Amino acid sequence: MAEAPDVASGRRTRGQRSGDTKSELRRREIASHVLGVGSATAQDLAARFDVSIVTIHRDLDELERRGVVRKFHGGVSAQPSSVFESQMEYRLTTNLQAKRSIAAAALNYVHPGMSILLDDSTTVLPMVDGLAERQPLHVATTFLPCLNQLAESAVDNDLTVIGLGGRYDAAHDSFVGVQTTQQVENIHVDAAFVSTSAVWQLEMFHQEEQIAALKRAMLAAASQRYLLIDHSKLNRLALLRVAPLRELTTIITDEQADPELLKIWADAGISYEIAPTLTADH
Repeated sequence: MAEAPDVASGRRTRGQRSGDTKSELRRREIASHVLGVGSATAQDLAARFDVSIVTIHRDLDELERRGVVRKFHGGVSAQPSSVFESQMEYRLTTNLQAKRSIAAAALNYVHPGMSILLDDSTTVLPMVDGLAERQPLHVATTFLPCLNQLAESAVDNDLTVIGLGGRYDAAHDSFVGVQTTQQVENIHVDAAFVSTSAVWQLEMFHQEEQIAALKRAMLAAASQRYLLIDHSKLNRLALLRVAPLRELTTIITDEQADPELLKIWADAGISYEIAPTLTADH
């Protein structure tokens, strides 16, 4: 059975889904609603979710702690994308079905004997569950949730796990910074699987300088480069340009991707794949 993410720590634990509690499911729905409409009053949210005003304030306090929303007198507003999208708790609980479908499609590009590099994205993370079926593999990553799962899987499978270290960043549950980038620059892999926070037209972007630099290094270190990105990150801009899409081998996205953007890619000769939605059996 696949392990579930522990949203509090960014790690997975067997037999435990912290996000499956009633209060956590409600907080996800509150976050989704507020992010969609921009702002809401505590009274409206209490009525919408049929809970007391005390419970709503408790939920909003927790969402504010995670960096997803910002409270003001009588209500709450969505944080700017540059803030909440860097929070691991938020990333682990959004667009899960699309991310799993994309990761499953990406596994088709992993073959026995390959060396691969995985970035610190929650879109790439679900790939780890399928890697043992493609052993032997060399797998390098900066992402602690990936490393934890890979280390456990390597006990019974032919997986060589390479941890790329440096300065630990708690918000991303990953290693970042100059030392990490240098380690990436000193290796070469058959394929890199990365994601990013924004794609606009024919370019990929990210809002954080240290992450943008690391992703550039990862792309440069690989013979084949795959961008895994769900529809919510398309037609968006962020502060820093990471790379042009023409440098990628293939983009893998989900069935809700904007058809107009897909046409732009096709006209530019950019390879992309639409990941079919996984059935309940998967």
